[in-house]
Amino acid sequence: MQQKPMVLITGASTGIGSVYADRFARRGHPIVMVSRDIVRMQTLAARLRAETGVDIEILKADLNESEDIAKVETRLRDDSDIGVLVSNAGTALPGTFIDQSSNDVTRLIGLNVTALTRLASAVAPRLARAGKGAIVNIASVAGLAPELGMAVYGATKAFVIFLSQGLHLELGPKGVYVQAVLPSATRTEIWQHAERDVNEIQGVMEVEELVDAALAGFDQRETVTIPPLQEVAQWQLYEAVRLAMVPNFSQAHPATRYGFLKRSSTAF
Repeated sequence: MQQKPMVLITGASTGIGSVYADRFARRGHPIVMVSRDIVRMQTLAARLRAETGVDIEILKADLNESEDIAKVETRLRDDSDIGVLVSNAGTALPGTFIDQSSNDVTRLIGLNVTALTRLASAVAPRLARAGKGAIVNIASVAGLAPELGMAVYGATKAFVIFLSQGLHLELGPKGVYVQAVLPSATRTEIWQHAERDVNEIQGVMEVEELVDAALAGFDQRETVTIPPLQEVAQWQLYEAVRLAMVPNFSQAHPATRYGFLKRSSTAF
């Protein structure tokens, strides 16, 4: 019997990533777990090997370190057994934009945006040549809602949503499935990074339910999966309005509502 494709999961030592490792292992997929926390990965790997019998490999890496991410890129680029990439590694920052240092913001973008993009770039050409495979990017509903007050974090997740939709259009016809998963508040350690008490937040989803819903969307080949959204018609309407605007962006002249600029100007 042909072996199922190997799944490489970043941020696999805890939270969403660890549950993805559990679920894909129970589906019979060999797993490559990527994280900085080798002790937690070893504990999880031992349990999954005993319970599922599949091969579980550990790859220690800090995706904000150039040597480490290059190591993961090489594996994705060269290992034809890896057929699914789950880019889950990510973090958040405490405070608001004016409270956050430029160094912390740079590291946040490095992990949430740059690392995710580099890993997709490493694996996508090989999957496209093979005509099969999948890339799963963990985004967030914060990427659709600046009102949540998470300016930089939300911006990184908006990037992930856009990138995933763009890759869907480019890679889908080549046989590669791309999915963006948009959790809302989920009971993971990211809230400790943000220095918030998750027990004080309303409507927190348990991580197992989040991943099971995301995998249901994976099985249905959804491009964007939003587990907490009860009314899928709302997302469909959002997408329909966006698509209706696209043909109207190609204009040689500004919209008439800006015509007053020809007659007057106001100093800032």
